Amino acid sequence: MVLGVVQGVAEFLPISSSGHLSLLQHFFGMVEPDALYNILLHFATLIAVCVVYWRDVVDMVVEFFRGLASLFSRQEGRGNPPEGRRLVLLIILGTLPLFLVLPIEDLVEGLGANPVFVSVMLLVTGCILFLSDRYGGGRKTVRTATVKDVLLVGLAQGAATIPGLSRSGSTISAGMALGFERNFAVRYSFLMSLPAVFGATLLKVIKVAKAGTFETERLPMYLTGMVIAGVVGYFSIRLVKLLADKGKFGRFAFYCWIVGVIALVASFVYTPAV
Repeated sequence: MVLGVVQGVAEFLPISSSGHLSLLQHFFGMVEPDALYNILLHFATLIAVCVVYWRDVVDMVVEFFRGLASLFSRQEGRGNPPEGRRLVLLIILGTLPLFLVLPIEDLVEGLGANPVFVSVMLLVTGCILFLSDRYGGGRKTVRTATVKDVLLVGLAQGAATIPGLSRSGSTISAGMALGFERNFAVRYSFLMSLPAVFGATLLKVIKVAKAGTFETERLPMYLTGMVIAGVVGYFSIRLVKLLADKGKFGRFAFYCWIVGVIALVASFVYTPAV
């Protein structure tokens, strides 16, 4: 239940879910029961995004297939593409930089075992968030965002695979720094997480399937964690949208600084039992 809450809150609030899970594991020995549980928690948060942005998701699915159909038709499209189709293209482009991380995926994940490193990255996340409200925000929307813009946001998402760096915080802040309208920066960040989370989930499902480690007696635990992560995630997204619209997105910086400092000090004075 606790891990479900942490996943639902930290996956969308700009405070780094990977950083919090790493610190919980180090200081409290609170680890995920198995690889499948981690997969299901991420899948639950993916569903939360689909629920909040269901109109965008439906529109993008429809326009994706319409776009494929137009490629094989003899009629050439004229004028600007529909907004949903352009959003699909922007998300695909923004996801491409993640492929740069694949060769060093194990190395990046290994950084989470170092609480000092994770604590420092939380402090960096706080600085990013603090600056976002002061120097970010503009008028770019799905119609006016450029290829360069979304590739840079995609690079921010790739960098945020480092434990302690918030994915939502990095991508939303990068979008606002590039001149995205605040609401669009949040919307694009969360929608861009769909292929990233789905791809990571699919890879882990394949690993679990090959290992054959599914235990039916753990099903109630799986379902409990999923429901909690999904519901908490839904309200977390709503909170981020609300604060970003009001120009208070940077308020999360203070939380990251407090947790980062406490964890950093604790890393030097506390030795967990083996």
